[in-house]
Amino acid sequence: MPYKEKEIEKVYWSIGEVAEMLDLSFAQIRLWEKEFDVFQLKKNKKGDRYFTKKDIEQLKLIKFLLKEKKYTIKGAREQLKSKKPQTDSRFQTIEALKKIRQFLVELKEQI
Repeated sequence: MPYKEKEIEKVYWSIGEVAEMLDLSFAQIRLWEKEFDVFQLKKNKKGDRYFTKKDIEQLKLIKFLLKEKKYTIKGAREQLKSKKPQTDSRFQTIEALKKIRQFLVELKEQI
């Protein structure tokens, strides 16, 4: 049986990687970290922030509420606390549709 290498999956991302991934500034991420108590960041001795997949998903959800749904920070905080399952479901549906759209656009360009 041939040897198959196990894929190495990242566990932590730096604030720079997350900012680039989500098209956000460092300042926005730091502000949201202070305003929303949903993050479980790891920090090293220097104070560098390290984000997990769960933290990145929370940032995506906050970005969705603030940028696309035009909530205020206070409104987004209340939305996350009160209707989390409904908010998560809508966000995940929109994210899935965006991925499908991206796939279809790439497929169209190949034809």
